[in-house]
Parts: sequence; C-alpha cells; structure tokens
Amino acid sequence: MLKLENISLKIAANPLFSKLNLEVDAGQVTTVMGPSGCGKSSLLAHLCGTLPSVFQTSGKIILHARTLNNLAPHERKLGILFQDDLLFPHLSVGENLAFALPAKIKQQERRAKVEQALEEIELSGMCERDPASLSGGQRARVALMRTLLAQPEALLLDEPFSKLDQELRGRFRKLVFAHAVKNQLPTLLVTHDPADAKAAGGAILEL
Repeated sequence: MLKLENISLKIAANPLFSKLNLEVDAGQVTTVMGPSGCGKSSLLAHLCGTLPSVFQTSGKIILHARTLNNLAPHERKLGILFQDDLLFPHLSVGENLAFALPAKIKQQERRAKVEQALEEIELSGMCERDPASLSGGQRARVALMRTLLAQPEALLLDEPFSKLDQELRGRFRKLVFAHAVKNQLPTLLVTHDPADAKAAGGAILEL
C-alpha cells in the first residue's frame, strides 16, 4: 500500500494543497486531477524525492510500511512514467531496457529478460533498434517496460498518455493499467483527462 499522511506543499508563502491524506492499495489506480498549477506534478516529484528545495513540505509518505521521506530517490523503489518517454538516444532499445535491470542480474539472464520484455509488448526482434526509429506508441511501450524492469514497488504516472493520439491512447492505457494490476503495484495517475480517470477505474482525488 502507498499511504500519504497529511501531505502539504507550498512554495514561498503560497500553499498548493494542505493535509492531503490518501491510501492506494496494491493493484489499484487512483487518479489525481485538478487545474494546471495546483500541484499535481509537484506531488509526484515530492513522492520521488526530486522536488526542488524552494518547496516546503510536511507529512509522511509510506510505502509498504517504509517511510520514504528521508530516503534518496533511488532508495524509494518508485517507478514513474512521464509525458515524454525519456529513452536514452545513445542506447539501443535493448540497452535502454537492460539499463533498468538490477545490477545483481547476470549478463546472460539480462539478455533473456530484455527479450522477454520486448515479446510482452509485441516488439520482438527490436533489441538492436535505435529508439529514434520507433513510432510514438512503440517508444511509450518501451518506456513502460523499462520502468517495470526496475522492479518498483509503486507506479507514478505523470500524464503519460497526453501526447498519444486517441486510438493509441486507449490501447496504451489498457496496457499500463493491466501491468499495474498484474504486478500488484499501487498506482497514482496524474491527468487532466476525465477519460483517463474513467479508464483507471479507481478513486479520483481533486486537488
């Protein structure tokens, strides 16, 4: 479970939101909605530990009984997907996926896991491809799988569907939410689109 207790964010003397309380169970997708500038993306940055120091925060972030507030970003075990796929342009598709795997996994096993991941997102045989040669939908799927290969304990979604066309958006939503359920990841979705919230099927929080 991902649990937020009395989370407050402000910048200078301007509060974004105060005393936010939220519980997201394993495999559940909770949606955070609200107008631009209300603090939705800042909330996700705070959860990840990447919020700029100009913000003042209070409250507790708890994931599976671990308090995350004082942990470094890489210790929090949170996966995040953004509007942009952020694939490394100097690495192949396979190398992008392998980059996410824990260091303890041996080389032969890494190759097998990458090939299995590509098969799962219907991109078999594309291990050596340049990310720039992929379509937007293919890049989005690779970005999702790279996030999951890092074995996160929760998933944060910062408008990851917003740059996709309508048909692709629906298919990618289903893929993301299906993996959240399959991997039993508490998932927090930030979006402006009511269709995203409806497809997520979970609780909706308005900031």
